[in-house]
Amino acid sequence: MTERLRYLTESPGEGSPDGGSPDGGSPGGGAPDTAPAGGGPAGQFALSSDLISELLTSMRLRGVRYRRVHAGPRFGLNFDAEPGRAYFHFLAVGSAVLRTEDGTRHELSAGNAVFMPHGESHQLLSGPDIPVRGIDSFDAVPLSNAVCDVDACPSTNPNPSAIFFNGFMEFDLGGMQGIGRLMPDVMLVDAGGKRYPGLMPILTSMRREVCAGRVGFAGILARLAEVAAAMMVRGWIECGCDNSSGLVAALRDPRLACAILALHRQPGHHWTVAELAAECNVSRSVFADRFQTTMGMPPLRYATELRMLLAGQWLAQDTVPIQSVAQRLGYTSQAAFSRAFKRVTGRPPGASRDTPRPGAAEKAD
Repeated sequence: MTERLRYLTESPGEGSPDGGSPDGGSPGGGAPDTAPAGGGPAGQFALSSDLISELLTSMRLRGVRYRRVHAGPRFGLNFDAEPGRAYFHFLAVGSAVLRTEDGTRHELSAGNAVFMPHGESHQLLSGPDIPVRGIDSFDAVPLSNAVCDVDACPSTNPNPSAIFFNGFMEFDLGGMQGIGRLMPDVMLVDAGGKRYPGLMPILTSMRREVCAGRVGFAGILARLAEVAAAMMVRGWIECGCDNSSGLVAALRDPRLACAILALHRQPGHHWTVAELAAECNVSRSVFADRFQTTMGMPPLRYATELRMLLAGQWLAQDTVPIQSVAQRLGYTSQAAFSRAFKRVTGRPPGASRDTPRPGAAEKAD
């Protein structure tokens, strides 16, 4: 969910859909606690197909700029941090080393793909101790609106030793943004690709398009890259998100998952703890305790943060009128919504329109 904010200790004000008793429901009520502690074989509860579909439906993944890069036998390419964006790399020919900001190295061979959801700075190298040069410093020849060609081969070696297709993307998981924060810095698909069934034919097609350079290949590569990145995200989610804690732990808990799904599907509903507990078929007290323990916050605090996260995205990305956002999220007045938004985010709703999103400024090729 959103980062834990110290000032989120104030009880919701009047006129907000979060009003009511401190625990958000009337005493008692709720269904009996009949749900088991775990589910599935060996006590494991996999993310349901409904939850996975909900995550992927809210995901926005769109390429902003792509490059096909030809490199010589010795190369060092630096990629600056792109906050709010994600990097994607596909190595079509040759080998390379991916070195991340903390110095971790990943060996890449032809056919490997890398997705970096946090847009951290990194380098692609032919080997250790190679001088690096910023990718933006190379001359680029446009191939289409979003794709360009970069020749990083020295004049003494006109034939490339490595060919990459890389770029950075808009990556937004909507109301499930908390999932994105749990993703690893580097998601790597090796030659086996066991974690990502169905992805290997996509990468094979990418390699063919990169190397053949047929008519229209640039646009096809851009679309294939978006599909490949989306499949990598799906594979990570289907595999249980590496058993991450917090939100993912809640999504894997049958006593919590249905309630969280309901919150994300109807963020503007005036939810009570009793209603959320009923969604999970457990008692209100069991649900509230379990939610607090797993998520580190009460259920209605989570609901408030979710509303404000969605509100910020709608205001910044879709330029929806503030009054419309307030109504969509169940607030009876724009004033009530504005008070809640400022309490959670520390700024008024109008500031979301004035402040550029991280990584919004594109660099010139």
